[in-house]
Amino acid sequence: MAEAHITERAPTRAFVIHPDIDGSGGNRRTPENALEEAVALAEALPGTRIIGSQVVRLRNPSPGQLFSAGKLKEVATALKAAEAELVLVDGPVSPVQQRNLEKAWDVKILDRTGLILEIFADRARTREGVLQVELAALSYQRTRLVRAWTHLERQRGGLGFVGGPGETQIEADRRAIDEQMTRLRRQLDRVVKTRTLHRASRAKVPYPIVALVGYTNAGKSTLFNRLTGAEVMAKDMLFATLDPTMRAIRLPGGRQIILSDTVGFISELPTELVAAFRATLEEVLEADLILHVRDISHPETEEQAADVAEILDSLGVAEDVALIEVWNKIDALTPATQQALRRADQRTEGVQAVSALTGDGLDELSQAIDEALETALEQPRSQERLSLDFSDGRRRAWLHEAGVVEREEATDDGLTVHVNWTERQRDSFRSL
Repeated sequence: MAEAHITERAPTRAFVIHPDIDGSGGNRRTPENALEEAVALAEALPGTRIIGSQVVRLRNPSPGQLFSAGKLKEVATALKAAEAELVLVDGPVSPVQQRNLEKAWDVKILDRTGLILEIFADRARTREGVLQVELAALSYQRTRLVRAWTHLERQRGGLGFVGGPGETQIEADRRAIDEQMTRLRRQLDRVVKTRTLHRASRAKVPYPIVALVGYTNAGKSTLFNRLTGAEVMAKDMLFATLDPTMRAIRLPGGRQIILSDTVGFISELPTELVAAFRATLEEVLEADLILHVRDISHPETEEQAADVAEILDSLGVAEDVALIEVWNKIDALTPATQQALRRADQRTEGVQAVSALTGDGLDELSQAIDEALETALEQPRSQERLSLDFSDGRRRAWLHEAGVVEREEATDDGLTVHVNWTERQRDSFRSL
């Protein structure tokens, strides 16, 4: 029998374009850094090979094809020379623009939203993550049905000329997508209810929640692994982490906390994904302390921090939630810059300079977390006397774990426990 040969499919040759509207480079970033991020996004898409990239400056975007006639020809020449099969446009592209660009360049077009959706679809692992990505993708597809069905005209229903307008293919497809989205939302509701139950059970554990947030590829997962000893995937890649991970750890001072690693944020995050991942990001809303991890070595770290602040605000994170800025990746800086940052973080309250890769500064970070939680959880306390049965070991253990027991006395009927606790601790105890 002849030996079977399996040939792997060659990667798709992709060309990345960043449209720079009127030379402004967007709200915050330079066009060159925006293109660099777009290329990093494209490299995170499996099955593609980046064979070129370019900033295309636009004075007045064309409603029909985005680029002017001259730019169309200029880019077409570059694409032909590079033998590109896929063009990734770092920005929004309307369905009409996408159709016209594909005709003009004879390549497949994917805009920034479509690219991020493709990456998320490849990376999602949990049931909730998969459902959220499918829901976001359908929402995105629904707005682009006009692309696929522009050649169809409205058909008339009924017999002869008396029938009213029938259902077009685009309407049938839109209805099918709506039905599928309804099914996905029902499934997601069930998953979210399960997550809510898990969150309620965690609320019964007297541990504060500390959430890691930050721009994608800021080093959150590496820091998470360092602090917890876990093995969450941590790569120098955008969106390496999509599904939230939580671990209970004990700080050097003895306090136990639950540390949560979350999906990385990015500028111009597709609105479909903000809505779809709101349930995942609810862990941030429940947090007692937020660690905003920043890649301090990135040339646009301030712009990235501003994007994260905007997304936290859009999620409804309260302004009074305790927050520590973690200036990560100091190992990528010169020794002189590292020393300057060290002096800066000592002078600035709520800032810690660390290297999650080498472990430098993590002891000081752990101490800062402990101190911030001490302040954040500091609430008026009241003394109370509780009566417990001898068999009520679970609730007694909870009280001792929470550190609220002042003394306890054994009686003929059970235990009398004198506690000094906050209102939040009392509510958690009563929910047991």
